[in-house]
Amino acid sequence: MAKLKNIIKQLSDNDFQTIYDSLMESSADKSAYLLKSMREKQMSDNAIMDELGVNTNAYYTLRSRLNQKIEEYLLQQMESPRTDILKKVANINEVIFTKKKGIAIATLKKLEKELIDYDLSNELTVVYKWLKKLHIHTPENFNYSQQYNRYVAYMLAVDKAEDLLADYFRKYGNFLLSGEDTDKLGLQLLVKEMSNVSALYDSHRLYVYQSCMTVFHRLFVETAESYDEEVEALEDILDKVQEIFSNYSIDSTYFHLKIVFEFLTLEYYNHYRVYRKAESYFEEVNEDTSNLLMNYGLYTFPPQFLFTKIARHLRLGKETQMWEENEALFQDFEVDTSDVPLFVSYYLYRSLSCYYIEKYDEAAQWLNNLLNEISLKKYPITQMEIKTLLALQYCLMRDFELFSQLINSIQRQVRILGKENFEHISILIKMMKTSLSDSKKDKYQKIELLAEKLKLVKNDNFAPTKFIEMSDTFIKALSADFF
Repeated sequence: MAKLKNIIKQLSDNDFQTIYDSLMESSADKSAYLLKSMREKQMSDNAIMDELGVNTNAYYTLRSRLNQKIEEYLLQQMESPRTDILKKVANINEVIFTKKKGIAIATLKKLEKELIDYDLSNELTVVYKWLKKLHIHTPENFNYSQQYNRYVAYMLAVDKAEDLLADYFRKYGNFLLSGEDTDKLGLQLLVKEMSNVSALYDSHRLYVYQSCMTVFHRLFVETAESYDEEVEALEDILDKVQEIFSNYSIDSTYFHLKIVFEFLTLEYYNHYRVYRKAESYFEEVNEDTSNLLMNYGLYTFPPQFLFTKIARHLRLGKETQMWEENEALFQDFEVDTSDVPLFVSYYLYRSLSCYYIEKYDEAAQWLNNLLNEISLKKYPITQMEIKTLLALQYCLMRDFELFSQLINSIQRQVRILGKENFEHISILIKMMKTSLSDSKKDKYQKIELLAEKLKLVKNDNFAPTKFIEMSDTFIKALSADFF
């Protein structure tokens, strides 16, 4: 909510009026009212919902569509001058073949300056290609040839950085689900390679791409604190990126990457437990959850936000609120089955959202669909975690047959992978078996002792079972008499 209000209040009077008129002309009266209320009135969300006569889900949808409408308008305004320049580049041949040489050179020199301002390196290679040809009989030919070669090399470096970035987050997904040290080594090598590519040029674009990787890597892979004075502090990196975004406000790539660095800043403050500062960034990212998950996997690891969100809601005691807002947040969301880490994370998030409001049958359905729609043979640890969560739903539903079938499969996996490495799974199994046992004597106390033991177990692997809180409510649910 904070993000949308801030954007609306920062609109110029002309931009605000244009957007408002556009909404009214398209009969989007409620969106127009919401726009005006956020700009001119100090009203709470509940007051606005009452005025509009909508429920929470409809309000989330309305707010999301208004945000999208504003962003489309702002992007269109930003793209206008860029589009004009790109049209000029596309028409260079007309200039070369129809204008006098002096006019052609002057036109290209003007384009050169504009393209440098916009940091359009690909288009600059076209300009330098013609400038070196037009100066073929002068010493300037060498200078423009050098510029041409430089920008071709720079263009290739930027492409390489983008490829490294995408490859890093693909491999991070594998590392998250597998926990293999070899996958971690691969990530470390990619960080070094990105550093080498970025060092080739004094380029703000390469710095931004490197920062996407560096910040995430230090928060989630190499988490040990470093006091090396030569290593740039994460806060300094985030500040510098924001400064770059401000200096190149008309750059469309940076416009879209703002959400990535809002997400990374959120994770930075969470990492250091500065929750007060993290809260404003959470609101901004949460509004764009669906967009972040679908469109930014080449620049960061969006599924991490879902687990951050669960942890945040558990910390604040608001875990029951997630299920209600999911309908609006994921209204247009489509998950790609080929992106296994995203698929797993999304289905786990939806299942846990159901679990927190005691919709155990719905939670089980999400987990069953997850296990049926993709293969997790490459990720046995993750598969075991998911099966354990599913077994818990069957336990709470008192479905003895399905529980017994599944628990035997889980225990076989624990034995194969090494019982000593999965103590938390073994304890959870004991808790569930105690819950379903015929003996009613001291059931609560037995489960409580196991819960206390589980709290002391450390686990560095991907473990969504850690989101099952060992609370008194949970222990009572397991020990309740259903017979």
